[in-house]
Formats: sequence, C-alpha cells, structure tokens
Amino acid sequence: MTAQTKGRIRHVALSVKDPWETAEFYKQAVGLQEVTELDGPLAEGVFLTDGVVNLAILHFKSDEASQGTGVDFVGIHHIGFWVDDVVEQGKIARNTGATWIMGDTNNPHGYEVKHTDLNGIIFDIAAHGWVGSQMNPGSEDNVVRPNPQRRLAKFDERRARAQAKIAAIRAKEVAAAAE
Repeated sequence: MTAQTKGRIRHVALSVKDPWETAEFYKQAVGLQEVTELDGPLAEGVFLTDGVVNLAILHFKSDEASQGTGVDFVGIHHIGFWVDDVVEQGKIARNTGATWIMGDTNNPHGYEVKHTDLNGIIFDIAAHGWVGSQMNPGSEDNVVRPNPQRRLAKFDERRARAQAKIAAIRAKEVAAAAE
C-alpha cells in the first residue's frame, strides 16, 4: 500500500434549480470566472473557477442522478478532492468508513469516484483535477488545468435570462440607494 497523500479540495458542487442564474450571481457577486457549461447524462450546469478551486453549479436530471439527495435538493451537493493516486486513496477512504456510491474504483484515470463519509456527505476523489483548477498553487511542480471557457449554444436563452435577472436586481438596489 502506498503512503497516503494530502488530498486537495479542488471543487465544491452545488445542486440548484437554475445553474445559469446561480452562476451569474457568483460571477457578479464575487468575480468568479466561467469555465464551461455541461449537459451530461446526470446533470446540466455551469462550472466557475477562482483559478485554483472550481464551483460546479448543477441541476441533476433525476433522483437517481443526484446520488441520493433528490432532484429538488438545493445546497452543497459534494466536495471534490484532487489526489495523487485515486485507486489507493479510495481504498484508504473505504477502509476508514467511506461508502462507495459511483465511479470505477480501479481506474486511476477515470472521471471521479464518489463516496459518502461517515455522515452521509458526498465527496469525490480524482487524480486529474478539473478544468480551471491548479494542483499545488505556488509550487514548482504545480499542475494547471487550462480553462477552455466553452459555452453551449443551447443554453444561450437561459444565460441571457439569468443576466437580465441579476441586472434587474442591481438596478433596483441602485435606485433604492438613490432615494
């Protein structure tokens, strides 16, 4: 068994009703940068980054896809860790009491392996990081996953609606402050 390494928190996933509205909020409120949009078999959503850690803003397509939280759940869905050896770290996690819920536990290059901790909180481990994130910021051996800034045309209308809603909220606040 290889020695355990320190996992690095590299994404937090939110489950929300409207990923584009939530993404626009975080872009405007705290200056996060958009990485990409997703329309996958489990969820649709938007990924943002601060350059080191990603915020995955997701709407799950079914109760099954939500991995136990339910399609209508709103809140922090899971935390993602970038580890050096996903197979070995997964064994360590399960031997410590984690429960596997999805992903190939024997594939060191797979997308991610999800588990629950002792409290039932979902976390995942991956050995590749996520786009827009960095493995060891400031170190000589830092790995940076580039940000492709990919947008899907099918979400143009939803993105525009979200931008208009945030602009209306800002305009209302400015008008209230002027009174």
